[in-house]
Amino acid sequence: MKDNATSGSQRMTRSVSGLFIGVGLSLAVVACGQAGDSPSAGNAPAGTEPKKDVEVTLVGYAIPKAAHDVIIKKFVTKWQQENNQKVTFRQTYGGSGSQTRAVIDGLPADIVHLAVGSDVDKIAQSALVAKDWAKKLPNNAIVARSVVAIVLRPGNPKQIKSFADLARPDVKWVTADPKTSGGARWNVLALWNSAIKSGANEAKATELVASAFRNVVVQPKDAREATDAFAKQGQGDALLNYENETIFAKERGQALDYVVPDVNISIDTPVAIIDKNVDKHGNREVVEAFAKYLFTPESQAEFVKLGYRPAATVTDPRFSPVKTLGTVAEYGGWNNVQQKFFEDGGIYDKIQAGKK
Repeated sequence: MKDNATSGSQRMTRSVSGLFIGVGLSLAVVACGQAGDSPSAGNAPAGTEPKKDVEVTLVGYAIPKAAHDVIIKKFVTKWQQENNQKVTFRQTYGGSGSQTRAVIDGLPADIVHLAVGSDVDKIAQSALVAKDWAKKLPNNAIVARSVVAIVLRPGNPKQIKSFADLARPDVKWVTADPKTSGGARWNVLALWNSAIKSGANEAKATELVASAFRNVVVQPKDAREATDAFAKQGQGDALLNYENETIFAKERGQALDYVVPDVNISIDTPVAIIDKNVDKHGNREVVEAFAKYLFTPESQAEFVKLGYRPAATVTDPRFSPVKTLGTVAEYGGWNNVQQKFFEDGGIYDKIQAGKK
């Protein structure tokens, strides 16, 4: 799935109103596919016998919940029509890092949609997922993409236009904690990428990220709580968030200013089947079908409605132009990035230690 990166140095500032709309609550459980949601067995292919009901557990980071709610309902209906089998989904949502640890600690996920590939890699290290998980689904298992936006106070009184501005001594800002939030890890990488793409070496890039993080006023555990700290509690001059979150809020009539820096990072969010659990639960056929269904045009349209960038390069006025788009692959992939930046003793820990 290619991102919608366009040429030119234009930065686009958009207005969105008030507070972001919540699309997922930490550890909320939602069941889909109840009797009222699914067609009767009479709609199944002639001659097929009803099959035993199946339950699927989806564990995700908070942001794409609204898309999954719609996609799941469509899949449940389609599956029963074609296979004469009722499927019920259980869903839990929260910070990507927190959800990852929960799965490793025993949360019986059948499929995950997480904010960063390194979280799936951690699950794979626990032998719950095949190490080549990304090769088992279309598009290297990347189901939705976005970029990083800087959300601002109305009128942008501090005239913040780039990630480098977050290092200015007069700017205070909000981000989630990279130790618990996948979105926050993308924020760190966006700052680093902007410095490297502007000609800085690694030492200078580290200095920029360190200077910016000295200005962080609060670091909640996930992107949703970071949004609340900025929008509801009035903390900071700026907030780093997914572009799709700002688009989703704007289209529901809310208004905060935001800018999408034209040197940015491609936020790639993967899905993966939890092999050990689906084998234990005996629901692999349904889980694999659902995973592939997420990549169909019908499902991808729901992610685009939520503000994720489309699969093809198209002109869409909702998406701000990006001149230079970095990727995690340029920095060695998530295994390398996770170890270099976010494991104990990595660049992020050194930056935090320098603040004390």
